Amino acid sequence: MKTRILKQLGAAAAALALLATAGCGAPAASTQPTTQAAESAGYPLTMEHTMGSTTIDAAPKRVVALDPSYIDAALLLEADLVGYVQYRQDPKAPFAPYLGDVAEASKDSVNVGTLAEPNLEKILELQPDLIVSAKVRHEALYPQLSKIAPTIFSVSTGPTWKENVVFLGEALGKKAKAEELVKAYEERAQKVGAEILAKKPDATYSLIRFTGGDTARLYSSNSFIGEIMADMRIPRPKDAPDSESEIFVPLSSEQILKGDAGLVMVSAFTPPGEEGDKARAQQEKFQSNPLWKKLQGDVKPVEDATFLASVSIQGAHAVITDLAEHYGVDPHQP
Repeated sequence: MKTRILKQLGAAAAALALLATAGCGAPAASTQPTTQAAESAGYPLTMEHTMGSTTIDAAPKRVVALDPSYIDAALLLEADLVGYVQYRQDPKAPFAPYLGDVAEASKDSVNVGTLAEPNLEKILELQPDLIVSAKVRHEALYPQLSKIAPTIFSVSTGPTWKENVVFLGEALGKKAKAEELVKAYEERAQKVGAEILAKKPDATYSLIRFTGGDTARLYSSNSFIGEIMADMRIPRPKDAPDSESEIFVPLSSEQILKGDAGLVMVSAFTPPGEEGDKARAQQEKFQSNPLWKKLQGDVKPVEDATFLASVSIQGAHAVITDLAEHYGVDPHQP
């Protein structure tokens, strides 16, 4: 496969050289729409990122996103998403329900492999002009990806999900739009949070997740849900276990009561097969423990794919809508 990819990369470089030579002839008549001229403003654009410096010659029109949060961000920013990694269990429904109807926006999008193993040959065939992912996901693949097209990486995706929307927006020539969308989300979060706190001034939260193994996960203020709740101004309980560097702290069955809060959100990662079976068994074990019945908070099952895995503006909006419904307040729909 490596040899084939290198040959195709060489062929692509030759084709680009030929196009550059052809471009030295007589200039074409100026027929480009004003909107295209506006989109081209600011290019070539050199972006500094965690893997170094990347120059993007023109506003990207063909984007490949290799991380779920960047798939969501590309759709949010109305980019031409030509390639994406499969991150959901059902290949026939590759995009999350919280995204709404994206059939038209994704009709020409192609699956380029799994999140763990993107297919470089498929990516090459799509001839993208921007590839986006995160160091935590694909650091080892960066040298090959950057030979295919301009490639930009953020450090991570979870704790920096809002910053990553702006990061991609800058690459697309849509930084102002990205900042507006982030601001609109934050304003909505604060409005709904204020209504919840007006109705229930002592509101607090926790989120316990089951993924199999001996310990459950108590999600920290550094996590996706932690940042949403901070934006809503809803705190964690005083003295609750927390972490400034990790997205969760382990919670043994003997420590169940440390996960108590006014609202105890509960989720489980249950893909088909052995991994999902282990998570279900773990959840059953914890919830059959007598300590579980001593939780004082309102225990609420939540959708794992939205509350934990989405890590996007769209996912955050879905979380806010769900919580507004739970507390019976105005969701302030965007």
